[in-house]
Amino acid sequence: MDRVLLKDLKKQDKYTKFFKEWKEQEFCGKVDEQKLKDELAILSKTIGMKEGLVIACFDYRNLSLAFFTGNVEELTGYPESMFRNKGMETSMTMIHPEDRPELFRFQQVVFESFHKLSINERHTFEFSYTTRWVHRSTHEVIWMTSKVRPYVIDEAGNFIMDLHIIVQLLNPPKTKNYDWNYTYSSDSGEKIFVSKSSPVDKAVKMTAKERQIVGFILEGKESKEISKVLNISVNTVATHRKNIFRKLGAKNVGEMVKILASYDF
Repeated sequence: MDRVLLKDLKKQDKYTKFFKEWKEQEFCGKVDEQKLKDELAILSKTIGMKEGLVIACFDYRNLSLAFFTGNVEELTGYPESMFRNKGMETSMTMIHPEDRPELFRFQQVVFESFHKLSINERHTFEFSYTTRWVHRSTHEVIWMTSKVRPYVIDEAGNFIMDLHIIVQLLNPPKTKNYDWNYTYSSDSGEKIFVSKSSPVDKAVKMTAKERQIVGFILEGKESKEISKVLNISVNTVATHRKNIFRKLGAKNVGEMVKILASYDF
């Protein structure tokens, strides 16, 4: 059955068509792939591979899964040989059918957003997503969340390889389907955050004071504490908090803190 499915995956290229633009980038320079794989192997040993943790690296030059580790076969029911031979197709096949449309939309958002940035901004680009994997044999649905950043950007600024740190969620998140966001640091020093609920072209821009208050919020400080530290009134702090809340598009305090955590202040 594995051979039959692998043969079918090789024939259809059902999902790689959604990543056509990634593959058509005009890549410049050479990449020491073996060195990169060795570094990833060292990384996986350093952090200690745990159950439900997967490290993966996609190569957009040929849409392959250049590196992966962890108990991916146990988690997905797909043998490692399928990931090695047809990484992109296998990875997309195991995604819950209801999540795929948003996944494909998001990769287009990432591609377009990334290539609008300066070279320096591209090197600060990161994105996160939460999705469902469906086990091939048992059909069990498991939630996975991932933090992703460019692993290799060539001298022309093209996105060659990414690095996924994927973790299994023991409890289902509040989101009902594929969720995502991306961040980067602008050349002006601002931290830009865009989420699934944001308009695609919306960049969250904060004043220096708002960024300062964001840091205090993430430290768990209340408005009274923040007002004392900054020597401003509690009402002024409240106004700043409301503006931050509005800019992030958060619906409640808990959601605001969750979004702010993605800023990595």
